[in-house]
Amino acid sequence: MNHNATAGRATPFTLLRRLTQPRTNRERCELCSVLLTPGHRHLLEMSSRQVICACDHCAMRFNLVVGGRFKLIPRYPHALPDFHLTDGQWESLALPIDLAFLFYNTPGGKLMALYPSPAGATESLLTLAAWQALVEDNPALTQMEPDVEALLINRVGATRQYYLAPIDACYELVGLIRIHWRGLSGGEDVWEQIAAFFTRLEERSEPLSIVGEEENHA
Repeated sequence: MNHNATAGRATPFTLLRRLTQPRTNRERCELCSVLLTPGHRHLLEMSSRQVICACDHCAMRFNLVVGGRFKLIPRYPHALPDFHLTDGQWESLALPIDLAFLFYNTPGGKLMALYPSPAGATESLLTLAAWQALVEDNPALTQMEPDVEALLINRVGATRQYYLAPIDACYELVGLIRIHWRGLSGGEDVWEQIAAFFTRLEERSEPLSIVGEEENHA
C-alpha cells in the first residue's frame, strides 16, 4: 500500500484518526463533496489501493462494478468460528507474527499476505499451495471478494479468531499498531488496543451465508 497518500485520501493512519479523534469539521464525500454521515461507506481506488470516503449515493454507483476505477468495500465483517487452520498450516504461511490478513490483489494478479508492524503493513510471500489448502478446508473463503475483503487472522497467544473482514478494517488495524507500538514488544497499550479492535469487530460481525450450503443440506 502506498502510504504517501494525496490530500484527503484515507491511509491506515488517517482512517484510525477519523475513528478516534473528535471531529471539528465534518467529512465530505471525496467524489461529490456532500457532507458525510457517521458510518458512511468507503471505496477502494484500484490503481493506488487508497481508501476513500463516499456518501451512500456515490458508493452504490460502484456496487458490483467489475474493472472500474473504484470498488465498493463491504460494510460488515463476518466471523468464522468454525474456521480450520492447523498449527502446521499456519507455519507454512511463513508469517513472522500472529496477526495477518490475506486477500487477492486483482491488479497484481496474486494473493497477498500482509502483517501489521510498527513500520506499517509488510508483505510476506504466500504460496498458492498453502492458500489452496486453506480453501479446501474452509469453503467460506470462496465467498471472499477480491481486493476489498480479506481473511483476517488473530492467533496472538491462545486466541484463535478468523474473519472475512473489509479491507479498510484491516488497514485500520495496521494504523492502530503503528500509532500505539512502543519499544521492542509493543508495550501494554498496543495489545489492549488490539484486543479492543477485535472486540469491536466481533460486535459488528454478521453471519456469513455460504453459497450452495443450503442446497448441500437439503
